[in-house]
Amino acid sequence: MRRLLLSNDDGVHAPGLRALYDALMPHARLRVVAPDRDRSGASNSLTLSRPLSLTALESGFYCVDGTPADCVYLGVNGVWDERPDLVISGINHGSNLGDDVLYSGTVAAAMEGRNLGMSAIAMSLAGERHFDTAGRVAASLVGIADQLSLPPRSLLNVNVPDLPWDELRGVRVTRLGYRGPAERPMEVRDPRGRLRYWIAAAGENADDGPDTDFAAVESGYVSITPLQLDLTRHSALDDVRDWLNALT
Repeated sequence: MRRLLLSNDDGVHAPGLRALYDALMPHARLRVVAPDRDRSGASNSLTLSRPLSLTALESGFYCVDGTPADCVYLGVNGVWDERPDLVISGINHGSNLGDDVLYSGTVAAAMEGRNLGMSAIAMSLAGERHFDTAGRVAASLVGIADQLSLPPRSLLNVNVPDLPWDELRGVRVTRLGYRGPAERPMEVRDPRGRLRYWIAAAGENADDGPDTDFAAVESGYVSITPLQLDLTRHSALDDVRDWLNALT
């Protein structure tokens, strides 16, 4: 039976993580290592300034006082003798579409698995109601995971509409869309009158064309976007070389 490592960024007690566990339990041997609190937006950060605590809970899950990437690092690297076959992160409370993947702890947990040589999937629900739907999607993907061949250092970013299972319209393979600039931070005063700032909401959709993840989820389709870790803009390499050569 396949060995799966589950993690998330919403914390070890999040209902989305429990829904993922319940959906996958009949299909695989599961280990859950997740942050001890909500670490949304932690991206790919690792905790390097202090040692980490790994705590076993009564539920059988493990929690870490660190980031999603910390959790996957400990779950894969040396804490247990057996390495997992697949890392699945989620189910996130809310979508991770377009530029969201740059900040998402959900995607980062999957990315850490990919960095450590595992196949990896990030699961997100575009809402907070139908986690059972996203769980069934995850179980379907796990069932055919052996048939998927991705290039090295790739992962799947999966976003599920917040709909009952029988209302899903299907599955689309998509590219990432793009958001516009984020809103200005919100100014607030703490009880001592000091000025503080809340990070504001993400920007509106700037590129939500028909082949994007935005468009698929909005239309009721599950969006699956293969992601790569190479951020090099290969098409710009010659332009940058020409620009530098012009300086000499």
